[in-house]
Amino acid sequence: MVMAFGTPGRDPEVLRPRDPAEACRMKAALGAEGVFVAGGTLLRTQWESGAAKMPGALIDLTALPALDGIAEEAGALVIGPLVRLSDLVRSEPVAAGFPLLAEAVRRIGAPSIRNLATIGGNVASRTGDALTALLVYDAELIWRTERRTETMRLEDWLADPGAGEGFRLLAGIRLKRAGAAAGGRAGRIAGGFRKLGRREAFIPALVTVAVLGRLTEDGTLAGVRVAAGGGSAVPSRLRAAEAVIEGARVSPETLVRLGEAVAGEYRPASDAFAGAEYRRRAAANLIAAEWFTLCAPDRKEGEHDPDP
Repeated sequence: MVMAFGTPGRDPEVLRPRDPAEACRMKAALGAEGVFVAGGTLLRTQWESGAAKMPGALIDLTALPALDGIAEEAGALVIGPLVRLSDLVRSEPVAAGFPLLAEAVRRIGAPSIRNLATIGGNVASRTGDALTALLVYDAELIWRTERRTETMRLEDWLADPGAGEGFRLLAGIRLKRAGAAAGGRAGRIAGGFRKLGRREAFIPALVTVAVLGRLTEDGTLAGVRVAAGGGSAVPSRLRAAEAVIEGARVSPETLVRLGEAVAGEYRPASDAFAGAEYRRRAAANLIAAEWFTLCAPDRKEGEHDPDP
């Protein structure tokens, strides 16, 4: 007897493609009944809670070396989607070139979760805690389809995940080193990541924020980038907030206007843990406080605050 995919009470079939192209063909053939899986930490939580139904087939990506590893590229770092979060935390190239990403990943879950979870899964969820850090680094996503490879800015994909060609497989995350040196002018790079939860660790974020820019020699900010997310909200760049402090000196008046811009632009969702208004105000306060701290006269480039 042939059983249809999705039959209640039946474990899903596990398919193991030989390469990314075959994985894409499997997904195209199965449609919604086939799900890509690697670490599976988020998927398992969704299935157990009933937030998502068990699919008919799991397309296991763990045996595809082309999707793993961290590689230096001309002027960029390319991170494979199968890289475990724990490996990102320990990566010297990530820590040296993109410390906000290392900090964001370090704050995700418990060590046992980070040993299983992948950066690709965190991105694919569209609400992962690493996304705000990736947004301020202006990350690009490398997608593999049945026929070709295409690249899309993370910001654009978050705004419209359906854009592009058919069924796609995330094949890499590209971080340009020029993006890390925001602004390109003389001065020091200033950047920070903050996560607010109901307790210090091992809990989903209520709010995550990331900021990046360059504090120039004349005391103004250049190349400013600000992003916020948390909860079920899809993270986004806050362009109005960026415009408030681009080219400005950090002052009490500037920070008040910055907080107002964040509160007016950020659109979180309410849930059982916190209301949207609380999240808006928290994001505004975190972002303003982060810029105040980063622009302190005795601050050194690359210096980070101790854990709150």
